[in-house]
Amino acid sequence: MGFAELLDEVGGFGRYQWIHVTLISLPGLLMASQNLLNNFVSGVPTHYCSIPANHSLSNLSHLHQVDEKQLLKMFIPPDSSGNRLARCRRYANPQWQLLAANSSTNVSHLETEDCIDGWTFEQSDFLATTVSEWSLVCSLRPLKQMIQTIYMGGVLTGAIVYGSLSDRFGRRSVLIWSYLQLAVLGCSSALSPTYSTYCIFRFLSGMAVSGVIINGVSLKVEWITTKTRTVVGTLSSFFFTFGQMVLAGLAYWLRDWRKLQMVVCAPNFLFFAYSWWYSESARWLVLNQRSEDALKSLHRVARINGKSEMIDKITVEVLHSHMNKEIESARSTFTVFDLLRTPGMRRISICLMAVWFSTSFAYYGLAMDLQKFGVSIYLMQIIFGAVDIPAKLFALGILSYLGRRVSQAVCLFFSAAIIFANIFVPTDMQTLRTTLACLGKAFTSASFTTVYLYTGELYPTVIR
Repeated sequence: MGFAELLDEVGGFGRYQWIHVTLISLPGLLMASQNLLNNFVSGVPTHYCSIPANHSLSNLSHLHQVDEKQLLKMFIPPDSSGNRLARCRRYANPQWQLLAANSSTNVSHLETEDCIDGWTFEQSDFLATTVSEWSLVCSLRPLKQMIQTIYMGGVLTGAIVYGSLSDRFGRRSVLIWSYLQLAVLGCSSALSPTYSTYCIFRFLSGMAVSGVIINGVSLKVEWITTKTRTVVGTLSSFFFTFGQMVLAGLAYWLRDWRKLQMVVCAPNFLFFAYSWWYSESARWLVLNQRSEDALKSLHRVARINGKSEMIDKITVEVLHSHMNKEIESARSTFTVFDLLRTPGMRRISICLMAVWFSTSFAYYGLAMDLQKFGVSIYLMQIIFGAVDIPAKLFALGILSYLGRRVSQAVCLFFSAAIIFANIFVPTDMQTLRTTLACLGKAFTSASFTTVYLYTGELYPTVIR
């Protein structure tokens, strides 16, 4: 007998598990916002060089009876397509002859210069972003992408740091701390006076996001029975799906990066407040010689699930008998390195690392630059979130009937095939390209759902 049978005796998936899973899953609405926040916080507004300080478009428009957009053409050259104003160059001198209706001037030979007076940013899509505030355009454009790179570096660091700390201090303690860290530092990033300060806060916020996700998943999995994991894992992932659409709505409503940053981080104070209700993983408590605390947690779960008669029946001896194999494993000096020396687990670990890398690479490659699709960024975010709904229902179906390994292979194959096929679609077929991108993201999302569940089940508690 194992711990899963003991959970069945205290109510299986009862009232406690419903509350427990729901409360841990709720922050997923905003974890999606954290990962995709850069799409809106660092959105690139339409921009062009500011005209020389000694000229005023409004005065010139009144003087020459010409529309301001027409006047811009005598200061700003067209871009390579000829349909829009150049973003990073302006004429060295105003080209008055271009105001003439029948002007035949060859603009390609006119002298241009850098945007020495800065840039003018239109506010049709965004009122304010980090790009417009710190002029992260033209030669400084790589700094816009650097924000997301630094954030992802924080996510990687957090996975290493908080994964290790959760083994030492418990899932619950590290999860509570991660909520507080994300709330405080996330809101602080909204008040950042400089680019460097903002990057530091985003790095630390990324660490906290890893702490929330890793420990949330572990704490969730370790309090539910094996037979319910597929359904619970898939359905709770819908919080991330709806979170993507919530982000689109908030970004469309606020359109200001500081307000958006504050709104998606402040609710973590609420998550921090109610997270004290969680029970620590009984598995972890037993494996760390805290069997009495584990027993109290199990009695609490039994009481909430309406199984009070089991309180007297479950003792420390009963608990140890159900977890004998895990206790023996924990007493050995078993480490991740010992795990990798085992041929079977080494092969599984290498395969899982490849799956995680390819799934994450494809997912964020598609989801992190929505402006490239040429349609409303807010609409694209909603579409990208909506396609996850049928994708995860598909994942639930194949996980139940085909198992984990086949499901993972199916999701990865179709994701790769669709994304690869999209490479050969001409750029002028924008509708088809966007449709294939949505399908590719759908299968990638299904792959994420599968690998989260698969990874949690393949490793023992002491390694998980």
